[in-house]
Amino acid sequence: MGRVSSACFISWTFFVYISSSFATTIDLKSVTVSDNIMDNGTEWMTDFSDIESKFSFRTSEEPEDDLCYMVPGQPETIKECNFNPDNKTFIVIHGWTVTGMFESWVPKLVTALYEREPTANVIVVDWLSRAQQHYPTSAAYTKLVGRDVAKFVNWLQAEIDYPWEKLHLLGYSLGAHVAGIAGLLTKHKVNRITGMDPAGPSFEYADAQSTLSPDDALFVDVLHTNTRGSPDRSIGIQRPVGHIDIYPNGGTFQPGCDLQNTVLMVATTGLRNMDQIVKCSHERSIHLFIDSLVNQEQESFAYRCSSKDSFNKGMCLSCLFCFFKICSKYNHLSSVFHYQVKVHFFGKTKLSYTDQPMKISLYGIHGEKENIPYIMPALNTNTTVSFLLTTDADIGELLMVKLLWEKDTFISWPWWNPDTFHIRKLRIKSGETQSKIIFSAKEGEFSYLSRGGEAVVFVKDKEAQSSRKNQRLHKLKMHGSSFKQSTE
Repeated sequence: MGRVSSACFISWTFFVYISSSFATTIDLKSVTVSDNIMDNGTEWMTDFSDIESKFSFRTSEEPEDDLCYMVPGQPETIKECNFNPDNKTFIVIHGWTVTGMFESWVPKLVTALYEREPTANVIVVDWLSRAQQHYPTSAAYTKLVGRDVAKFVNWLQAEIDYPWEKLHLLGYSLGAHVAGIAGLLTKHKVNRITGMDPAGPSFEYADAQSTLSPDDALFVDVLHTNTRGSPDRSIGIQRPVGHIDIYPNGGTFQPGCDLQNTVLMVATTGLRNMDQIVKCSHERSIHLFIDSLVNQEQESFAYRCSSKDSFNKGMCLSCLFCFFKICSKYNHLSSVFHYQVKVHFFGKTKLSYTDQPMKISLYGIHGEKENIPYIMPALNTNTTVSFLLTTDADIGELLMVKLLWEKDTFISWPWWNPDTFHIRKLRIKSGETQSKIIFSAKEGEFSYLSRGGEAVVFVKDKEAQSSRKNQRLHKLKMHGSSFKQSTE
């Protein structure tokens, strides 16, 4: 697998996590793993005396319990734990923790892995003693833990001649970087590493030897679910670090993790679940991966895109595929629906604005979604704007659209003669159905969009749709099927 990365776009921890990462910047290079972690010497690989991490063999019957530990240097523990050398092995690596205990997602992931691969071996890495330190300290410890995991993998492979292609490391948050460092240090590349929202603070600008990277396994896939904030200050790392990087719902924040849902949870359950509230988007990466394991009939989809900017412009809705494999059909059970909206702004006078608040309402044959907020990055006379609009409601085929330009200040100036743009048509493409629809002004040739004014209304242009259909039929009649031509 090459170094070319592909990005796909489809908040943990307590406040101390955020504040500590802001207050302290630690140089990951300052942590000494050995005299030279990248040297050609191999003595450190067989020295198991300094390993602090523990390797628990979990079972499908008791996924929550550490009933058996596999200990590097003690080959009898391989048999005692009923490790099956003929089957695939998953190694699960947790992240930073406040409580010093395994979180509830660990047994859930173990169960899901066994459901997908019933005969597999599932090993959970326990580095809780190092993971419950002040965040910068735990972040620096990832190199030491990565070395522990690498020693374990090297020992297991050498002891029973275990195939490298059957090894799959899975790491969450700081654990994703542990997996990367382990993959870097093993004698041979493991088959796959899955990073679930790799931690951002201390790692956004770190080198490839200190973070998860495409060099760490034959295939590295990454889910980014909490990248909101400035670089190195977002809980999840923002930059691509795998062969394929998936950003569900844009990757910044996840549905159901907003302030409204937070207030509701506090009101109904109190503060005892505060950790679940704060890490909502961060941990969503794990649950999305679990979903991909157990719900094969309703797979999650993503859009392949060259950059986040292109995605935010709605320019990447043509290439829809499943997490981790190309699909030949579209799944209409998606929880988020995507629309590319293209609009040309006319005007009699030259106007130029930035970061303008808009509200868009969509009306379809199955329902409606009103007042979807959107900040228009740039709004200028005689320019065409393309942007992505998302909604969690399946409203079916679109019939009508409303566009409202809000005031960006309490007192909009001049209030007696607000600036106005003229809009003739909207062009909207649905990512889920791939349909393209043209909407015209409901009354007259233009709709007039004024700041602080009333919403302007656009309805489905039946004549334009009929014209586009006739053009396609004419082209087919004159030139034949392009598919047929390509196969001749």
